[in-house]
Amino acid sequence: MENKFQETKIEGRNAVLEAFRSGKSVDKLFVLEKCEDGPVRTILREAKKHDTMVKFVKKERLEQMSETGMHQGVIAMTAAYNYAEVEDILEVAREKGEPPFLILLDNIEDPHNLGAIIRTANLAGAHGVIIPKNRAVGLTATVARTSAGALNYTPVAKVTNMARTIEQLKKEGMWFVCADMGGTTMYDLDLKGPMGLVIGNEGDGVSKLVREKCDFIASIPMKGDIDSLNASVAAGVLAFEIVRQRMGR
Repeated sequence: MENKFQETKIEGRNAVLEAFRSGKSVDKLFVLEKCEDGPVRTILREAKKHDTMVKFVKKERLEQMSETGMHQGVIAMTAAYNYAEVEDILEVAREKGEPPFLILLDNIEDPHNLGAIIRTANLAGAHGVIIPKNRAVGLTATVARTSAGALNYTPVAKVTNMARTIEQLKKEGMWFVCADMGGTTMYDLDLKGPMGLVIGNEGDGVSKLVREKCDFIASIPMKGDIDSLNASVAAGVLAFEIVRQRMGR
């Protein structure tokens, strides 16, 4: 099943402005540094309105990225796939008659990790994945490839504030567990019922603000000589512990 949305590079001021105004999911905006004339300010206002990540770069960088040579100081990268809303993900769970199972990613930066986690989410029966709008990778073509087709079936929502999203989902009756080395061994936690699994950034783990919103902190028992698992592997281990408990085993 091929998804009709492909990652697109949009160049030039009018084209980029039109992309924002037509409602396209713009993941990143690259702008020539020190360029602040009227049209560029208008584009930056749109980017702020849509919580798009903006990077100010040198002219050489834009020239390297440009495929048309007509970038006029702005290049936008739109998502390879359309994003869902959090409510859409909850609706999937309701339609299946299952307690919601969501995977929330606190600033995952590596597209291979994000793709692998979306693949795991699909195979573990999670109803969807939630990622933040800023300081994290979006649904790029690399993510789509690494997900091995899972992006066609597993909805991904993008939110402005992860901690606030967790608070709102708690009001819907959900519980949250995050992966952290200082937590309770995952086998000793009750992870059945409506559950959100929170996985942190590759280097820093789950941020303090998000960790404080979680009901449980789970650690994965480890025997080796290094101190942590890759983020996508940790997500897989914990997701399938949730699967095991849901199966009543």
